Amino acid sequence: MDLFEKDEATPASADPASTGGEPLAARMRPRVLAEILGQDHILGPGRLLARAIEADRLGSIILYGPPGCGKTSLAEVIARVTRRRFERASGVTSNVASLREQIESARLRLRRSRVRTILFIDEIHRFNKAQQDVLLPYVEDGSVTLIGATTHNPFFFINGPLVSRSQIFELRPLDEENIVTLLRRALEDPRGLGGQPVIAEEEALRHLARACEGDARRALNALEIAALSTLPAEDGTIRLTVAVMEDSIQKKAVGYDHDEDGHYDTISAFIKSVRGSDPHAAVYWLAKMLYAGEDPRFIARRLVILASEDIGNADPRGLTLAVSAMQAVEFVGMPEARIILAQATTYLATAPKSNASYLAIESAWSDVRENRTLPVPLHLRGTGYRGAEALGHKGYQYAHDAPGHFVDQEYIPSDKVYYRPGEAGYEDTIRRRMEQWESLRRRTQDARPPGSASEKTR
Repeated sequence: MDLFEKDEATPASADPASTGGEPLAARMRPRVLAEILGQDHILGPGRLLARAIEADRLGSIILYGPPGCGKTSLAEVIARVTRRRFERASGVTSNVASLREQIESARLRLRRSRVRTILFIDEIHRFNKAQQDVLLPYVEDGSVTLIGATTHNPFFFINGPLVSRSQIFELRPLDEENIVTLLRRALEDPRGLGGQPVIAEEEALRHLARACEGDARRALNALEIAALSTLPAEDGTIRLTVAVMEDSIQKKAVGYDHDEDGHYDTISAFIKSVRGSDPHAAVYWLAKMLYAGEDPRFIARRLVILASEDIGNADPRGLTLAVSAMQAVEFVGMPEARIILAQATTYLATAPKSNASYLAIESAWSDVRENRTLPVPLHLRGTGYRGAEALGHKGYQYAHDAPGHFVDQEYIPSDKVYYRPGEAGYEDTIRRRMEQWESLRRRTQDARPPGSASEKTR
């Protein structure tokens, strides 16, 4: 029985009991392209894959994405839309002999009835090189249209020749709104739970959508468990609450919204704990945010800002570590990204603190915004063109030619002090160095004759 025969045999109004025990996730597979959620970047109007499917000009493709994002569903919809035979194989259970048998059947079917075949290989990255090589001539001559599905980067885990003969499409995890839409559809659709008196609280659906982390299969399976395991009320209605969803997904709901007080209050507590040098509190708020589904990249960006604003030159390595953590989080992703963020958080929380750099730029920014803009001294202006000296652009003294690489000359026509390093960490070294330069400057000025040009510029 192929994909289309099964569709004709199973009415759209079938209830769960008549579907042969199929789980909700299988019953709710999309039937048309419009039902596929969260992949507008490849299936939206005018996109290459959508055009190829609708025009029935699809070649072999590899679908790359995380579990539960719809790779298998998309392959089945493609077969339905293009009216091709759908043959399934698995990188875990199939072998070379079974692949050859499926391909030969496809070639015979094409010759006899002109029906083309889609060979869908789930977890294609599990095939070794020899198994992948078997596919090459048949993909190239069009005997089958290969649709490979993988959770691993195909450029690393699939043979180059096979990749070069296929187009790669990356599917993204479904966002919270997509998952909620899918759950509501399952509650209303006769294929899902629509034939049963099941009512779910909005916050219960959103908790489930957040907890499943973009995995539609996991969300639907948890919804089905919740519906099947909840006793109906006196009126026969099954009511799904947040508590029920916590049990079904085995994850506690955390009081944390992503765009209101819960979000802003928690990130505020996190930043203030790091600034206040309390690594224990900082790690707790970090764990709460990550557990509730906060974007780890958002947290990493805030740590980069904090490393300059609250630590600065007291420990210059703080910014380097924070930037490295941000890049590592982007590369690794969750759940391991929490370890990287914990390292950065505890380092920054225990680092010496200084906001001197922050205060310096704030003060200078205020002066530029509110006061008259200071002119650049003539001896500091550019000299890389003919006529610069005639304009008075001369007199600059090269610091590296002087003892200690220090020259007392005017760099700004103002005596205002912006940067005041503190006594914590490396800033104490900077402070003592600046005091030494100031002492040299005073001695130089004291040695100049009264009324000299150099003295007047200070």
